[in-house]
Amino acid sequence: MQLEPITSAALGGVRHGFFTRIGGASSGIFAALNCGGGSSDQAEIVAMNRTRVADAMGVAPDHLVGVHQVHSADVAVVDGPMEARPRADAMVCNVPGVALGILTADCQPVLFADAEAGVIGAAHAGWRGALDGVLEATLDKMAELGADRAQIHAVIGPSISQRAYEVGQEFLERFMDKDSGASRFFVNGASADKYQFDLTGYGLHRLRAAGIGSAEWTGHCTYSDADRFYSYRRATHRGEADYGRLISAIRL
Repeated sequence: MQLEPITSAALGGVRHGFFTRIGGASSGIFAALNCGGGSSDQAEIVAMNRTRVADAMGVAPDHLVGVHQVHSADVAVVDGPMEARPRADAMVCNVPGVALGILTADCQPVLFADAEAGVIGAAHAGWRGALDGVLEATLDKMAELGADRAQIHAVIGPSISQRAYEVGQEFLERFMDKDSGASRFFVNGASADKYQFDLTGYGLHRLRAAGIGSAEWTGHCTYSDADRFYSYRRATHRGEADYGRLISAIRL
């Protein structure tokens, strides 16, 4: 089965894809394009899936690079294949032929490009990373490589939507402690102490406030479309033992 990456014209023709779960070799709860080595899926099958993504991106398997994601605001500068994955949640690059790959399963995968300057970025932005500034840190690192912040375009890929993201009072207070205006990204939930959080709306707000050229969300909800996307929260609600990881990639 063919891979079915989602793309956006907003990235100015820079090669990229928010890959769905369609087209891989994994089976069972991981069916089909599970690219997460941290899952309990068979390692050789995950490697096969990642090779398929590398082929789709037009790079050798070792040129599809990633980081050890830890929900931080740390950004790695990448210039080629890496023997060990650094602990970080974003990458930037200005070297052609290297694909930056970010793994998600509800968190925001964010791809960045300044096509004119030849600088790209990719970030894993869950609630913690977004709150701590991983998106702004990615923009800062891209600027260090020669990007013009006003010419950087960012696209948020498939992520959990507000209607599926219920949180508690303590969660709301974390955001309010940073910015009282963050209340606009929460609406009342099913009970008095529950709220629905707009993760992608918050991500777009942070990007636009940072002076980026443009920012958009593809509009795909990972939780609501089990045929196309993995979702940590959906797997948890179903009592499943594990879950697959989607990959989003970009290259010059």
